[in-house]
Amino acid sequence: MTGAEQHAAPGTGERRGPVVILVGPPGAGKTTVGALLAERLGTTYRDTDADVERTAGQPIPEIFFEHGEPHFRALERAAVRAAVAEHPGVLSLGGGAVMDEDTRALLTGLPVVFLDVQLAAAVRRVGLDAPRPLLAVNPRQRWRELMEARRPLYTQVARAVVSTDDRTPEDVAGEVAGALELEK
Repeated sequence: MTGAEQHAAPGTGERRGPVVILVGPPGAGKTTVGALLAERLGTTYRDTDADVERTAGQPIPEIFFEHGEPHFRALERAAVRAAVAEHPGVLSLGGGAVMDEDTRALLTGLPVVFLDVQLAAAVRRVGLDAPRPLLAVNPRQRWRELMEARRPLYTQVARAVVSTDDRTPEDVAGEVAGALELEK
């Protein structure tokens, strides 16, 4: 039985929601690994951060600065809800999506994988000087603080945890597929 068949609604053959949902902090590789994994599985890829930007008509940093974090989080919550209901492929959630209690409840029982990364590897990947609103002041310290708050939540919603430190995106995609038994 393939991962897609395992993820089907009983007796219907119809898939319920994403075949895999990736969560993790900035720099974990959710976008890169997600796109590779979708290609590997012959399915589509979707990123809720891109959905939020499309809905708002502006980049996430501008949403934060013009409307505030609560407005962004409301858009994010709606984007996650819609994507989980509509998207049958690989889905990546924004790094802070798991902070929302309703989102964590929505993810219960779904094929969620936490892409874990340590600060040094995250810095090498994204530099932490990229336009990330929550990392704007003292990015290294703020990243550590965010991870202290988020790591238990990533772990809570995840069916599997895959470290991305010092690994190629292809290796990580392979481990995610294997952890969820998505390939024969």
